[in-house]
Amino acid sequence: MTNIIDKTPSSLFEDIKKIDENGNEYWMSREFSKALEYTDYRNFLNAVNKAKEACKNSLQSIPDHFVDVNEMVTIGLGTTREMESIKLSRYACYLIVQNADPSKEIVAQGQTYFAVQTRIAEIKQMDEYNSLSTEEEKRLFLREEMARHNTQLADAAKDAGVIEPIDYAIFQNHGYKGLYGGLGAKEIQEKKGLKKSQKILDHMGSTELAANLFRATQAEEKLRREEIKGKENANKTHYEVGAKVRKTIEELGGTMPEDLPVADSIKSLESKQRKALKGGNKDGK
Repeated sequence: MTNIIDKTPSSLFEDIKKIDENGNEYWMSREFSKALEYTDYRNFLNAVNKAKEACKNSLQSIPDHFVDVNEMVTIGLGTTREMESIKLSRYACYLIVQNADPSKEIVAQGQTYFAVQTRIAEIKQMDEYNSLSTEEEKRLFLREEMARHNTQLADAAKDAGVIEPIDYAIFQNHGYKGLYGGLGAKEIQEKKGLKKSQKILDHMGSTELAANLFRATQAEEKLRREEIKGKENANKTHYEVGAKVRKTIEELGGTMPEDLPVADSIKSLESKQRKALKGGNKDGK
């Protein structure tokens, strides 16, 4: 059993991760329950059952993410016994921490860790993303993803009560402040030497775009999952999500987004892409 004392959430959850013969990562439920500080495995199974229901509601196959197995478990003084357990995918772990005891600090930390890591895994699994070889291609892909998810985030914010354009601007600024260590859109522009007319997202490299994509997707999901209502609560939620993503970047040893280099305007890349596509169409005639 991995010693879970004095470990960051990132190292803790990574240390108990296992890899099967096909290279797929997984976690064993009994070990995972101890990492989440459950003293009674039966209580942990309540969160598992809720996670399975969420998996079903998401139109995902439960057997693909929750596999019933038997494992040898140490029960004291070196004695082992074969006991029922569950082989959990990363997505299963993500659903479990979303449905676990929120009063536990490690659960809150696990929610951030698995939310971000699950999104990373999703992007890596996209055939389109895996085919990209250059920074330019990755930027274009992530910028399009960012635009799509910002639209979904705006819809979720509207459902929470963020209606007027000025209110949505304030809502977005709270997300930036959480992710950028207190810096709002104006301060980020100033720090990066951008003009007021230059959009922050258009001058982000792939790493910074990915961080903001995580922020947007997780904020949208949290607003909907917890049915957040009221502008102030929505703003607080967006800030907290941004701050948690920032904390995860810190724990993984990454560069803070405000310190990442400024990229050339993505508009020029989009123009270049359109010309390339147009040229390709002509060649194909």
